[in-house]
Parts: sequence; structure tokens; C-alpha cells
Amino acid sequence: MAPFPPDRIRNVALVGHAGAGKTTLAEALLHLSGAISRRGRVEDGTTTSDHDPAERARGHSVALSVLPLEWRGHRITLLDTPGDPDFGADVEAALRVADLAVFVVSAVDGVQVGTEVAWRAAAAAGVPRMVFVSKLDRDRASFAATLDDLRDRFGAGVAPLELPIGAEADFVGVADLLSDTAHLYEDGRATTGPIPEAMEDQERRVHDNLVEGIVVADDDLLERYLDGDVPSVEELERTLAVGVDDATVFPVVCGSGTGEVAVDRLADLICEIGPSPLDRPPVTVTAGDTTVEVAPDPDGPPLAFVFRTLADRFVGHLSLFRVLSGTIRGDDHLVNSRSGADERLHALLRIRGGSQEPVDELVAGEIGAVAKLTGTATGDTLAPRGRPVTAPPLHPPEPVLAVAIRPRTPADEDRLAPALHRLVEEDPALHVVRDDATHQTLLRGVGDAHLSLALERLETQMGVGVDTEEVAIAYRETIARRAEAEGRHKKQTGGHGQFAVCTLVVEPLPPGSGTTFTSRIVGGAISKGYVPAVEKGVEETLAHGGPLGHPVVDVAVTLTDGKEHSVDSSEMAFRAAARLALREALARAEPSLLEPVARVEVTVPVDAQGDVMGDLASRRGRIEGSEPGDDGEQVVTAAVPEAELRRYAVELRSLTGGRGRFHVEPLSYEPVPDHLVEAARRDLADTDA
Repeated sequence: MAPFPPDRIRNVALVGHAGAGKTTLAEALLHLSGAISRRGRVEDGTTTSDHDPAERARGHSVALSVLPLEWRGHRITLLDTPGDPDFGADVEAALRVADLAVFVVSAVDGVQVGTEVAWRAAAAAGVPRMVFVSKLDRDRASFAATLDDLRDRFGAGVAPLELPIGAEADFVGVADLLSDTAHLYEDGRATTGPIPEAMEDQERRVHDNLVEGIVVADDDLLERYLDGDVPSVEELERTLAVGVDDATVFPVVCGSGTGEVAVDRLADLICEIGPSPLDRPPVTVTAGDTTVEVAPDPDGPPLAFVFRTLADRFVGHLSLFRVLSGTIRGDDHLVNSRSGADERLHALLRIRGGSQEPVDELVAGEIGAVAKLTGTATGDTLAPRGRPVTAPPLHPPEPVLAVAIRPRTPADEDRLAPALHRLVEEDPALHVVRDDATHQTLLRGVGDAHLSLALERLETQMGVGVDTEEVAIAYRETIARRAEAEGRHKKQTGGHGQFAVCTLVVEPLPPGSGTTFTSRIVGGAISKGYVPAVEKGVEETLAHGGPLGHPVVDVAVTLTDGKEHSVDSSEMAFRAAARLALREALARAEPSLLEPVARVEVTVPVDAQGDVMGDLASRRGRIEGSEPGDDGEQVVTAAVPEAELRRYAVELRSLTGGRGRFHVEPLSYEPVPDHLVEAARRDLADTDA
């Protein structure tokens, strides 16, 4: 593929709910364009897009796939995205580098939650949108019901450009409302003719509404139209393109990816009214304390944004990027603006699914790949030396589900840390945390499917075996009253013995105060040199667990008395005596168990608010408030024990049909109800095991 100028480039994200037909549509576009000679099938695991073994095994996409093709003098680069919300980071990455989002909506199922979530993301990013209503050749397909659904969810800007001819098994083509022509298909080949007589009245009504909706965007065109001058198809398309670019008009077309019906019409429309990189606003980058706007000028300074990192079994690290400015050539040197790494772009590639084609150069607006960048991760910017500008970062979904992992063998232990680092570099929606309180390594992701895939890749791609366990809760202990105890450490084993006695007083402190140690030794009962040893023994005991087995907080410890021996006393002996005294004092001070409580903000549709609030209350949550959010949603705030939130990401999705989302942040520690203390002790025992 030779370079195309930016005005002939179309970068298109295919987005929508899982199973809507995105990958099938992409395969049809590739086939019709001649990019592939034989069509694959999702059911057979043979599509160009789903080339990863994990995708073939699951029967659906789990990662973004880049699929370039040429169509009537344009380069269209499709970004086929997963529909499962667990892989929303790939949708966000695709929207970041796309100039147009085509929402694939099933005429059988209508607008589903995956479409709503992606639409919200595209709107927030200001990405132009259009809709392809798919599967019109299936049983129970309804274009009219789907169109009503689209208008209800996304407003008056939804504008049908086509009507289907026939329905279900008799679906044979589309009526073009702009040109008043019919396009009939047989074996993927189209013939053009007049609108069927039975559709003329319906087509005329929808056509007039469409024209009126388009001309209001142009004052001159509107005035002519009101004077009886009907605009030409070319004029309507130009005005429509403006509405698409400023995201006020959302064209709707229809067809069948399986039957390749009207798929060519979609490709035509992408080229005719879809925005090029030149039509989109410049990218605002930061340079130190200032911001600069960067236009997609092939003659400008070379600048690239890495939007995805893939693990390729042949070339290793594969960085996918969009050229923001300039022309990038093989063997160019660019600097990573975040890490400062000097990156040599050894071999530029244009990828199509799992295949790769070497290219000499990539110009502004193009999407390409490069292998083996050593200091670059997803979300990084590559810039010329001496000009370290940075494009806005990606904002992947918050990882709200965690699993504890541990290496299966000593060999796995050596390989685990670098493998986890590589996973996070490739997928910024994954986080790895070492919880010092519970001594667990936590892998955090967006949902079950996301974590399952990450664990699978650890084993199959990186050769690291791990076992999983439930995430432990970082309980704490405190005391309710003052208590005093003496610790006596005495051993005689021949030669020098060990002797130390100390008396400690413990008192409760207000929540959040931490712990303190004070010495009030008078009269030289203990030499000053031994006091630090007592303090060390106290610190060790507080950290390693009180009577209930958990670290102790909000306690004041005072050393009040003690005894020593001129020969047998030592720092080690006083540390041991301090541990004995403190354990006994804590046991006498009415110890109680504390649990971490989090503040949870849950955003849900209004009709799910009652169910969500009831569910939070059943989790021992305290509802703190509810207020209106965006798009008719409600934001419910509650304080909920962390022990009740381990699987909340999965359960909220089930409760709200996937339309709920939440954010968690630590709030406080609070007493555990008496009837749950034993369960918390078992939690500690399981962790120690």
C-alpha cells in the first residue's frame, strides 16, 4: 500500500455491543475491497480480525484489531473493537485515534448497553458518529423499531439515509433517500433502479424529513429550499458532512454483513461524508508548561501517539501508533516524551489483523506499527529530539475487580514480576498492586473476562504459572480501655543467661491517631540504652498482630517500670520482654476488630436507583446521598465495608444490565460487628496459609 495524502485517509472505529456484527461487517468490507480474497466467519474462527487464539476459542473479539483497506482512492483503516465492556480500554483507544465511529447495531436486538457505553465515550471525546443497522436478513429484524430505539436513546440528530427493501429472509437491498434510488443485491452484486412502488409513499415522507433536517445546517441552502429550490444530492452530501463532522447529525444506514448487502454503500458513505484527519480539530499537546496545537501536516515535525501495545509471537512487542504530524520513516530516531528513551523505529509496519506488511514511511493521519520499542508503553508520545511534547493520555476504565495471585513454582516466582510489568505495559486497564498489609500480589482489572484473559496470557504467552486466591481484607485491631501488664523474659542455659522485665501501659487513642510510644522510667529502673530495644519490641508486636491476629492501631503505649541484670540483660532480652508485656496488656484492654470502609459512588439509570440502594444497604452500606448525574442517571454515594465489595463489579453489572458503574476510594476503619469477627479470623488464617 502506497502512502495516501491526509485528505484521502479515513480512520474508522467499529463499535457497539458484543454480537452486533462488527467483525462480520469488517470482514465484508475487506472482502469487497479486495484486501482479502476469501471471507472468514466468526463462528469458524477464521476472520481477519479475530486472529488471536483467545478470540478464536471464545468466538468473539477480546482486543482491538487494525484492518486497513483501499476503497475508491481512499485508505480506510478500520479499528474493530471488542463489544464486551470488560475490554472498554480498547474502545477508548480506538476512539482516540479514529476520525469517525461507526456504531453497528443489530436490527434484531436494537440498542444494547455496549452501544450506550460506547456512544457516551464517543460523545465525551467529540468523535463524529454514524450507525450501521446490521442483520436485516435475520428473523425478527426490524429497522423501524431499531430506528425508534436509536432516536429515543440518542436524540433528534439520528438521521436515516436509507430504508431497507424487504425484510428478514426477503431483505434484498436499500432505498437511498438522498438520490431516490434503489440498490438491489444478489450474491453481493448491486444493481441500481427506481424505488419499488410499494415504498414510494414511505420513502417520500422520510426523504422530505431528511432533507429538511440537513438544510437547516446551512442558511443559504435553507433559504433556497424554502423558495422551492430542491438542493442537489452533492449539496446535501456536503452539508451532511459538516453535520457529521461537528457531531450534530448521526447518519443511519443499513444492510447485512453476512450477505454483503449495502456494505459497499457504507464504504462509499465513509469516503463521501466521513471526516478525514484534516477535518478534525488539531491535537493539543503539552510542551513543558505550555500547550501547542498540532495539525496533521505531512511536512511538519514527526510526532506519533502509541494507542495500543500488542504481544506478537514472532516480533515480540508491537506498538500501534497514529502519526499526529509529519512523515515517519523507517530507522528514524524519536524520543519517548515520558521516559526519555531514544527509540529507533527499525521497521515500520502496516498491520491487518495478524498479518504485517513492511512500509517505508507513514504520513500524518495514518495508523501503523513498529516492533521492539524498548522504553515505550501504551499512551506514550514519540517526538523529535529536543522537542518533548506530549499528547493527552488515555483514560482507560477503572480496574474495579481484583484477584490475588501467587507463583506456582520457584521458577514462576522469578519470571512473575517482569511478566506482570509486560502485561500492564500492553494493557493500561490492568493494575498490579503489592498489598503490604495482607502480603498479597493483586491483579486488578475491569471484570471477570478481563482478568481471565490476563491470567491466560500470563501462562500461554509468557510461560508463567500462577494460582489465584480470594483477596484478603486488611483488618486492624484497637482497644477499648486502659490496661497494664508486666513482661518477664528469663532464660538460663549455661554461661550468660537472658533477663529483662518491663511494665507497659496501653490506652486507646482517637480513630486515625496511629500509635505512640513513651518512656516514663524514673530512678534508673531500666538503663536508657535499653529503652530503644523496648520500643522496637513494641513496634514489632503492633505491626505483626494483636490478640486477634491483625495489626494494632490507635493505641498509646507507655513504658512505666522494669528491671535489669548487670550481666544477663541485653537489647534482645528487652525486646522479648516488651513483646510479652504488650501482648498481655492488649488482651486485657478489650481488643476489638476494625475493618476498612470505602466510599462508593455508583452511577446508574434512574430506574435502577432503588434496586442499587437496596443492594448497598444489604451489604452493610450507609447511604450518604443521591443526586442527578448526566444523561438522566443518578449518582448514589454510600459508605460500604470493603469485605462486601470484593465481587461488586460483577454483581452491579448483573443488577443494572451492565448500565451501572462505580468508583471506590478508602474512607475509614470501623468496628466489625460481633457476629462477623469469626469470619474475619478465618480470612486471616486463609491468607497465612
